[in-house]
Amino acid sequence: MERNEIKIGLFGFGCVGQGLYDILQQTPGFKAEIVKICCRNSEKSRPLGNEYFTFDKNDLLNNPDINVIVELIDDAEAAKEIVVGALNNGKAVVSANKKMISENFEELINLQNKLKTPLLYEAAVCGSIPILRNLEEYYDNDLLKSIQGIVNGTTNYILTEMITNKISFDIALAAAQTQGYAESDPTMDVEGFDAKYKLHIIMAHAFGLVIDPANIINIGITQINEFDIKYATEKGLKIKLVAHAIKLKSNKIIALVIPEFVDSSNELFQVDGVFNGIVTENTFVNKNFFVGKGAGSFPTASAVLSDLSALSYNYKYEYKKRFQAPDFQYTDDHLIEIYLRYNQINFNNSLFDEIIEEYKSRQNNYVVGKISIKSLKQLINNHKSDYSVILKNINP
Repeated sequence: MERNEIKIGLFGFGCVGQGLYDILQQTPGFKAEIVKICCRNSEKSRPLGNEYFTFDKNDLLNNPDINVIVELIDDAEAAKEIVVGALNNGKAVVSANKKMISENFEELINLQNKLKTPLLYEAAVCGSIPILRNLEEYYDNDLLKSIQGIVNGTTNYILTEMITNKISFDIALAAAQTQGYAESDPTMDVEGFDAKYKLHIIMAHAFGLVIDPANIINIGITQINEFDIKYATEKGLKIKLVAHAIKLKSNKIIALVIPEFVDSSNELFQVDGVFNGIVTENTFVNKNFFVGKGAGSFPTASAVLSDLSALSYNYKYEYKKRFQAPDFQYTDDHLIEIYLRYNQINFNNSLFDEIIEEYKSRQNNYVVGKISIKSLKQLINNHKSDYSVILKNINP
């Protein structure tokens, strides 16, 4: 099949944008050219000549020589304007903005169907792991039982440093920022929002289920301390921030992002540093395991390149599961088993359905018990600080 030549209008020339430019220079067999780059800061020094750059988005959106817009900015609202404008102008789009895609998922699907113009976003989900296209093309949702994984390289790096080098969260975060794995404002990563948006997108391609991302509980890693690390280490466990989408026997789906104790039998146990790992479970083939770098310039840029290559063959997501899926429904009534460490002496554990273990001391107390996801949301809303929540078990 003959490939289309790709003429790129690039929004954003930060870490990933520069990585994409460098990768394209090293893949001469792929006919793709960056025609113009739109940036915000006109004062910043850049490694390319001024003729590449503009500060007016219309120089890209209205340029007839550009047939693909690559959107790599961190402003979700501005990204949506760019993507919608590009699609309306008949230009295919590649985006890495998971927040924008997740929060506008239905609108973007409908716009693509109306205009017959593709939007691809593998780079928004798991860095170098090609999970979305596998979910679209390979997995039948009647057979897919679950998809679970580490989808944020920043938090995985921080937790690995905390466990391996026995350092605090603050020191590990500073190290991640120094190495370019974490932003100056790391809230999206460390509070689990980044992983939640990615999980929301994954669910749509895995099961055809699209819900309001605000309904998905996301618990970050900021409250994990040395007591939690010691608890894990003594039991031969590691702590990972894991995104879960699991189909129950009732055809209902549970979804949550939460720190989790994992043991050496879990495929995610050896996924350390900035790596991501995804485990899919299928009725007949048991499990498949994907692993790859999830943070940094080249891993994300390589996913952008993969989408550009797919566009050169006129590839687009068909969303077959979205339009032909069984009647899956999201539920938060399911019971999970958690470890909850707290500092308040009079902590109210009435939201638990069952208490399995309790420990009290002068500084740290914990309870292990079963609680519904709905009640866990309520518990977290009632206690904004001085606690950590770590998943021990999901029984689907």
